[in-house]
Amino acid sequence: MATEQRPGSTVPRIGVEEEFFVVDADRGEVVPAAATVIDRARPALGARVGGEITKLHVEARTDPCRSLDELGAQLAEGRRAVQSAASSAGLRVIASASPVLGNAVPPPITEGPRQDRGNATFRGLHDELAICAVHVHVEEPDRDRAVLIGNHLRPHLPVLLALTANSPYWCERDTGYASWRSVTWGRWPVAGPPPFLTSAQQYDDHIAMLIEAGALVDHGTIFWDLRLSANHPTVEVRVTDVPVTAAESAALAALVRALVMVAGQAVDSGDEGPRPVPELLRLAYWRAARDGMAGHGVDVATGRLLPAAALADRLVRLVRPALEEAGDQQRVEDWLARLGTDGDGATRQRAAAAARGRLTDVVDEIVAQTAPGVLAEQEGTLT
Repeated sequence: MATEQRPGSTVPRIGVEEEFFVVDADRGEVVPAAATVIDRARPALGARVGGEITKLHVEARTDPCRSLDELGAQLAEGRRAVQSAASSAGLRVIASASPVLGNAVPPPITEGPRQDRGNATFRGLHDELAICAVHVHVEEPDRDRAVLIGNHLRPHLPVLLALTANSPYWCERDTGYASWRSVTWGRWPVAGPPPFLTSAQQYDDHIAMLIEAGALVDHGTIFWDLRLSANHPTVEVRVTDVPVTAAESAALAALVRALVMVAGQAVDSGDEGPRPVPELLRLAYWRAARDGMAGHGVDVATGRLLPAAALADRLVRLVRPALEEAGDQQRVEDWLARLGTDGDGATRQRAAAAARGRLTDVVDEIVAQTAPGVLAEQEGTLT
């Protein structure tokens, strides 16, 4: 489905980073072979592929894109390239936010001076870094405006988490949570939503305080679920699990961009943003992590429990004018409809396991959905 932006619109560009696990092709267990996959994918993707803090992770990135068609094509290209590279080495990649099979505690950390500083600073927190997220960047060169936009986005972070929940398994057992990744991540000293801030200077002063307190290795370890990117003029939303499919990541990016656009309009009218009660925001995070889209979430303004689907529908209604301006409305509404029919990633993972009681079936299903058709094409079964 092609998208078409309104004539004369000033829709910001977006970019996405997706993290994947490398798994053994036969056993489905996570394996520390990311360097092999990265090396073999680099001829196709260049700087758009790289590593992460552990040897289990591969990251594929897009360029800044104006349209959702362009973004979706780059997401699919990145997934196909890393899956093809992995297959050529007898491996696979999976879009799951936690390992399904394989004991990844502690995971093998990549070597280097920065990693050594991280080990010395964070210690046992590194034991549970076998997690995969997706990061959405929305162009915003005005850092003061970006900070205020972040204030408006903070109450919506739990809903974004519920929409993408895709990590029910940990150490080969069902945790009972839809997003166990977000639970493990919440233990870090600079994680979760950022504080309410009113200027870029206050943001920078807060970061300087955290560095002086020893809570950060450098600006790259600002692990808030929403931050100003250290390397790009963007608002970066990092709250979400990596979705199973590229289409879901593209729809998520469209929704995040629409949120930024609506928030920017509020900022321009003089609104610095809401101040939800911290305890309610924390509660909303926990409920989103536990139930995903399969249960209820917390309205951070009132503390009331509402169906997760109702909270998602309300969010889409809020940003519909921006979705229409960007030409993305149908894509996002189709995504919500599919979630209503098929469930979030965690629900789909559990359904695959329930069919025969085998976690290997979960891995096989995720492999098939991460980059559809790649393995079959390599085996010559598709024309």
